[in-house]
Amino acid sequence: MLGAVFISIGIGTIIWGKREEKNYYDSLTDRKDLREYFEHWPMRPQPGALKIGGWLALAVGIIIALIGGVLGMGG
Repeated sequence: MLGAVFISIGIGTIIWGKREEKNYYDSLTDRKDLREYFEHWPMRPQPGALKIGGWLALAVGIIIALIGGVLGMGG
């Protein structure tokens, strides 16, 4: 159960990171000036950090699910 929670959080965070990255680069093409790009305002979570965190949560979730499956069979 806990593994499934981590897997869900991981997948959600990876999708969120990809969406933020797309929105960030799309906003550059829509703006007449590049102030947001140079000043990084408004503050947004860095898309790379979101995606890395998602992959870590996904890996932890898979490991927890595997350990839970092995312990569940042995008991």
